[in-house]
Amino acid sequence: MEIEHVALLARLKLSESEKNLFSGQIGGVIDYIDKLNELDTKETEPTAHVFPMKNVFRKDKSRPSLPREKALQNAPRKDGKYYRVPKIIE
Repeated sequence: MEIEHVALLARLKLSESEKNLFSGQIGGVIDYIDKLNELDTKETEPTAHVFPMKNVFRKDKSRPSLPREKALQNAPRKDGKYYRVPKIIE
């Protein structure tokens, strides 16, 4: 059963009722994809978005960074002007 295979790949434990529910839902998705595949898209340009978009991010501006004392004030452990972290490399 395809649902069981997908559930195994996703590491999901599904009940029988969930398997039946998802089988019907996936069947509906596949039917819809088949319907979309019937459309003639030869003249349609591939797009990443249906509306023309430009970069919506703001311009970067240089500004002062957080003062070191404020950045370190809540650190559980610090060593002078540095964060103190557990050693992870032997």
